[in-house]
Amino acid sequence: MTIPNLSDVEDRDYLEKGSRAASTLSAATLASLGGSSSRRESGETSITGDTETSIREIKEIHELKDQIQDVESKYMQSLKEVKDTLVEVEEKYRKAMVSNAQLDNEKNNLMYQVDTLKDSLMELEELLSESRREYEGKSKDFEREKHAHGVLQFQFNEMKETLKQSEELLTEIRQMRLKQDGFVREISDLQETVEWKDKKIGALERQKEYSDAIRNERDELRDEVVQLKDILKVLSHLKGVGALNMQQWPLKQGFSIVKKLKAQVEQKKQRNEIEEDSSPEGEVLENGTDPHIQDLQRDASRQLSDLKFKLVKSEQEVTALEQNVTRLEGQVTRYKGASENAEKVEDELKAEKRKLQRELRSALDKIDELESNNSHLSKRLDKMKANRSTATTP
Repeated sequence: MTIPNLSDVEDRDYLEKGSRAASTLSAATLASLGGSSSRRESGETSITGDTETSIREIKEIHELKDQIQDVESKYMQSLKEVKDTLVEVEEKYRKAMVSNAQLDNEKNNLMYQVDTLKDSLMELEELLSESRREYEGKSKDFEREKHAHGVLQFQFNEMKETLKQSEELLTEIRQMRLKQDGFVREISDLQETVEWKDKKIGALERQKEYSDAIRNERDELRDEVVQLKDILKVLSHLKGVGALNMQQWPLKQGFSIVKKLKAQVEQKKQRNEIEEDSSPEGEVLENGTDPHIQDLQRDASRQLSDLKFKLVKSEQEVTALEQNVTRLEGQVTRYKGASENAEKVEDELKAEKRKLQRELRSALDKIDELESNNSHLSKRLDKMKANRSTATTP
């Protein structure tokens, strides 16, 4: 868009006005001159009137010239003012056009920046929505894992309590083993005592057999002695030498039998003394001691059988407790592994949650920054529009 040159237009108007004034002036002059010549021809009587008329016309012409000069001077002055004003207006218009072009460029740049920021804002909104969806999904996963962790924690507490009970059972097992060792020692001591008593009982039984045999032989010898005494009494009542000679051989035979029996009795006594010296305590048993030995043997056998039964029962209990402890240890190991895995998953979910929260905060910060930039650019654009409208208004 170009501004028309006002100086050229004004010059053309001035020349046209001057030419029109000159034409009118020349026409009036010619008319006056023609009139004067015609009036000269008509007669001298009209010369004076024409001369006066011409003088008036000349005066009028001079006045018109003065007026024209005044008008021309005023016109030139106004034209100069108009030119100065036109130069100022052109300068203002050029500056306005330059500022308008700059504003258009800035507007285009700002519109491009606004479009770019809108695209970035849309991308960030999509990223924010996606992050929120991921956050919701991760939150749900976290809640599920938290519930699973709570269940595992409850199971872990139960297993911990079970482990505590198993440790108590192990303590009881150790105590029972100590008792079992004590029982084993008692059983071994009782077995040694029983063996010693069995040996003693065997020696006493053998000694009893010997004493019974000696007692039987002694009774037989007593019977024989009584018989011999009876025979001697019968023989002492017999009278006569002949009768004595006749009966001498049974007496000799009886004496030999008595000597033989005495020798056997001495041998038995010596053998009994030797066995009494070789016995464990050197005691001489009588018939009243046999029931006491049998009672001791029965008590020892009964105690031994009770201890054996207790030992077998304690071994069975220890085996069952060891199996329970092994099973509980396996369960505790499994639950410990599951609890550790759950804790690892929980830590990973917490780390991912913190990461998503950081990303969400950074996205929100970027959105706030973009919104502030957008508002700042909008204000700047409105200000530029207002300045432009102010500059374009006359």
